[in-house]
Amino acid sequence: MTDFRVPKLNNNDTSYVLVEWLAEDGQEVRDGDPVVLLETSKATEEVEAPADGVLRRLLAEGAECEPGQVIARLLASADEPPAETTGGNPGRNPDGNPGEPQTSTPPGDVSGVIVTAPARELIEAHGIAMERVYALGRKVIRRTDVEELLGEQEPASAVADDAPAADDDAAADDDAQWITLSRAQQRTAEVVERSRREIPAAFTAMNVDVTEVLSLARDLTRRLRTLVGLPEMVVKAAGGLLDRFPMFFAEPGSDMRGPGPRARRAATADVGVTVDVGRGLFIPVVRDAGNRSLAEIAGDLVGFRKTALTGSFRERDLQGGAITLTLHTHDGIVFAVPIVFPGQTCALSLTAPRAEVVQDGPGFAVRKTATVGLAYDHRYINGRDAAEFLGELRTALESPARFLTENG
Repeated sequence: MTDFRVPKLNNNDTSYVLVEWLAEDGQEVRDGDPVVLLETSKATEEVEAPADGVLRRLLAEGAECEPGQVIARLLASADEPPAETTGGNPGRNPDGNPGEPQTSTPPGDVSGVIVTAPARELIEAHGIAMERVYALGRKVIRRTDVEELLGEQEPASAVADDAPAADDDAAADDDAQWITLSRAQQRTAEVVERSRREIPAAFTAMNVDVTEVLSLARDLTRRLRTLVGLPEMVVKAAGGLLDRFPMFFAEPGSDMRGPGPRARRAATADVGVTVDVGRGLFIPVVRDAGNRSLAEIAGDLVGFRKTALTGSFRERDLQGGAITLTLHTHDGIVFAVPIVFPGQTCALSLTAPRAEVVQDGPGFAVRKTATVGLAYDHRYINGRDAAEFLGELRTALESPARFLTENG
């Protein structure tokens, strides 16, 4: 018999949601078969069987689980009785009895919709009718889905100052004044707090003339039949700087055998790019950006935006970035300071292109400019290095002909 334990999927979450079993209870599975789908704060992940055996599930769909918790057992045969549960609470039934699976749908429900435990708590706390929940038309109802419903509700009616109010009415009115952060936003908050606490960051910004590169991007969009914009160009240009600026892609390490802090070189320029389509902030990673064509990079970013709409990222999509590019491309944004994420030495920011009047010989011309910013860990990178890095990036973007031979 083999315990099926929840693996640690990332460094930010202390619990996950068991969204769906991919194998039936009592089914024979093989080592490496996908068995269960877990949801983290940012992604969903298929977890594979650690060995051959007959699956005995210990936790119901919709329940929360923790890294290391036993959620199933793999028996040598269907006749082998499962041992007592160890290694974590397998869940509770609605009456709170330990050791029994947690139900995933309310009593009387025949819809087949799975309601996760965090979502159920929020539904009960705010008295949301289940008809509204089912009307969402989703197979799995998560906490973020319920938060969307709460956001659509009208604000609570104001109570007259001279009218007495019951304690529960006052509590409900007070609760209506608070905005609950989504699970994903809570994880973002934790990472930002850690960054501010641990990383002594500095910041440098540089204006870049993007008139020609934007024109080229429009031509490439038609030629490659996929969206190519300024973010794709910046990812490609930044990836090409790995060899000249290895520290900007390095991973700060705890190895203190040298005279001071050290950083591990990156083998490839893996660039994380922020994506936010209204369902939370994600930072999927473009792999080996320096050696990939613009068409491939553009395809990656289009795919990331589609995946963000469905919230179906996998943890492997979000891990391993050597440098991050944060996009602030709404009209009117002229300046943005990115967060340096733990495990990286710097982060780039890109603002929306804007029209500027510039001197052109004896006259004037209208050009498109954008601001590229660099926040950096001052323990590893100095201001001079930052200015040189941004200068090389500007040179690449202001000489876009080079992209014509690199778009594949």
